[in-house]
Amino acid sequence: MAIAIDSRLTPRGLLSAVENLLEHSARKIRAVEKTWDPARGTPVFTEAGRYTTRGWTEWTQGFRFGSAILQFDATGEREFLDIGREGTRCHMAVHVSHIGVHDHGFNNVSTYGNLLRLMHEGRIPEDPAERDWLELALKVSGAVQASRWTPIDNGEGFIHSFNGPHSLFVDTIRSLRSLAVAHLLGHQLMGENDEPVPLLQRLVQHARTTAHRSICYGEGRDRWDVRGRTVHECIFNVTDGRFRCPGTQQGYSPFTTWTRGLAWALCGFAEQIQFLELIGPGAVEPFGGGEVRRFMERAALATADFYLENSCRDGIPLWDTGAPGIARMGDYLSRDASPQGPHEPVDSSAAVIAAQGLLRLGTLLGEERGHRYRQAGLTIARTLFSEPYLSTDERHQGLILHSIYHLPNGWDHVPPGAGVPHGESSMWGDYHARELALMIGREARGEAPQNFFDGACR
Repeated sequence: MAIAIDSRLTPRGLLSAVENLLEHSARKIRAVEKTWDPARGTPVFTEAGRYTTRGWTEWTQGFRFGSAILQFDATGEREFLDIGREGTRCHMAVHVSHIGVHDHGFNNVSTYGNLLRLMHEGRIPEDPAERDWLELALKVSGAVQASRWTPIDNGEGFIHSFNGPHSLFVDTIRSLRSLAVAHLLGHQLMGENDEPVPLLQRLVQHARTTAHRSICYGEGRDRWDVRGRTVHECIFNVTDGRFRCPGTQQGYSPFTTWTRGLAWALCGFAEQIQFLELIGPGAVEPFGGGEVRRFMERAALATADFYLENSCRDGIPLWDTGAPGIARMGDYLSRDASPQGPHEPVDSSAAVIAAQGLLRLGTLLGEERGHRYRQAGLTIARTLFSEPYLSTDERHQGLILHSIYHLPNGWDHVPPGAGVPHGESSMWGDYHARELALMIGREARGEAPQNFFDGACR
């Protein structure tokens, strides 16, 4: 195991680091709100410390306003609730009915879902009209997400990515949150001739296809089948529904592991197991019963173990575990990560997503089986919540430094004279750092944990 797990760490021992992060977080949110022009679209990642926009879709807008909502949740400062609520009201409706993306769980659960959760927890006043608005948005979002459906040769299928009906992205496992919330709210997708399509069925089938095709288990599926390795994109023949080959958009190759995709899988499967525990085994009996929990746990454990084995000593991974510059890096896993290279960049956003997944998985498994996963999550959080990853420079608008967006496309900022991109932040990395800080802070204070589905619980 490459990561040096600190078995003595506790959430309470990290509370001062959490509070320090939240102080910096408040300044970063204010800075973006003060300078961002809505006509430019959505802030995605920073260039030389300033948030800018670039990408295929507006998939990070929910992270912007969701960050403000999380900041209110963690600190009680009303200005951030106002930013998040008003941003959701003015800008997020288009994402609810967006038929062209696989990102509903990112955009809409991070905004409408967090607001509904706060109302459920009594953190904001009960307002029947606002509750109806939030619930309707989440119901529609889940149904629209489920409608992006590609059937495959085994009679099941998957939610296809924005690349088209042939494309299964591993990222989408965390976007299943939208289907789960809509299901809890009693909603379903209606098809041709008024045929109802259960959202829970599509959630389970997409998760099963992802677990089967996007996760490796060391069983010889191809020459590079290493247990826990993930495939960013799986390509299917849409004529007959057969799986054709692995692919990637943001990783180095189809046969190496893009670590943010690995982190999405780890976190997404852990959250879905929590959802299964909420609804009980009887709810998924028509869709596989106890086998559903088993395949999800198998995927979560495999990806968690692979992450731990392929991260540096401090828990930070390179952007891809098979990147070509690794050949010149020696035994890099035995050392702390080096954000400034010179051969390959790290990706702190993969680390912050994975840390949350490890904490959730470790808690689910209990003390005996889950201790090392929980402690690994806390170890990674300790690394991320301090320099050189925590951005303490007030001139920099990002919160967590050394995030990577799309290295193959050359979108990431390389400082003058540097060999690799570093020193920048991303909306998804900053959002998940706040979510991770909220998780740890709540546990440290003995408060109830937050889950994506809490607001939909009646």
